[in-house]
Amino acid sequence: MFDNMHHQWLLLAACFWVIFMFMVASKFITLTFKDPDVYSARQDFLFMTAMPDEEKLPEEKRFSEELKLQPTGKMLSDSQLVQPLVYLERLELIRNVCRDETLKNLSHTAVSKFVLDRIFVCDKHKILFCQTPKVGNTQWKKVLIVLNGAFSSVEEIPENVVHDHEKNGLPRLSSFSDAEIQKRLKTYFKFFIVRDPFERLISAFKDKFVHNPRFEPWYRHEIAPGIIRKYRRNRTETRGIQFEDFVRYLGDPNRRWLDLQFGDHIIHWVTYVELCAPCEIKYSVIGHHETLEDDAPYILKEAGIDHLVSYPIIPPGITVYNKTKVKHYFLGINKRDIRRLYARFEGDFKLFGYQRPDFLLN
Repeated sequence: MFDNMHHQWLLLAACFWVIFMFMVASKFITLTFKDPDVYSARQDFLFMTAMPDEEKLPEEKRFSEELKLQPTGKMLSDSQLVQPLVYLERLELIRNVCRDETLKNLSHTAVSKFVLDRIFVCDKHKILFCQTPKVGNTQWKKVLIVLNGAFSSVEEIPENVVHDHEKNGLPRLSSFSDAEIQKRLKTYFKFFIVRDPFERLISAFKDKFVHNPRFEPWYRHEIAPGIIRKYRRNRTETRGIQFEDFVRYLGDPNRRWLDLQFGDHIIHWVTYVELCAPCEIKYSVIGHHETLEDDAPYILKEAGIDHLVSYPIIPPGITVYNKTKVKHYFLGINKRDIRRLYARFEGDFKLFGYQRPDFLLN
């Protein structure tokens, strides 16, 4: 009888053990499929164990997989990759275009004093910002002024201080020795912002020759007459400078002598290549004006300053590419002149992934 009871107890204990293990297993399965972090981690583990030998991967595939690795070596999930991958792809596009021998004359330039004058320095936070006028640069200058300690917020900075290089406290990279320049170029966080090249030219034309809000009379009284004398076809036309005159000037391969007369004022319409030398300087991030709502916070975070300063509020719709406006400005302009303009700015279109404006060229 004792043996019989002993067997019953053992059977009962075994039943409880089976029930207990079943509950634990079911709980684990539920957690795995309900918790996205656990599920993602298991996905990453399975993916990593199934990866083929790196040497057997094609170069494009291997680069794609390398982008998924964090500094810790952990694989990123696709949802985590969406934003950072955009910026990495922009840098890879620049590298590819810079290697294209057929575009060498349009993508390469010397890192001259002209380029170094465009790059503003924040030594306190080890940041270099290359100025690309008509792409929201005033706001980025304000960010750097705050970081340098002159003002506590971007809202406090008077507009006349931002562009006064005697007062804004922003040193240019050109003010340092060659050794100090090289050190900063190699070790600092470096960025600049771009926008559709043709839309930028429209913005420059409106700002300097039409509205001229900062009262810079030399654009209308000196530069505009110089362009009109050289490039206006209808000599009986007495109106001020027209966008057609501006396009013809910019597309002329022999415009250099006029540029020299205009001096540094040409920064508002020369190419991004001439301003920032993206094939010669290895930038950390390239922001796009069209996606500035996402790019500005990302740049601040990557530079390690997002807890110190905020980018000014961006008015709704101001950064959206306006194809209708572009069509309007180019309406009636000779196709040959537009093609010559594109030929000059083709490097900018290719380097930064902007679509060729066939609706204007064909």
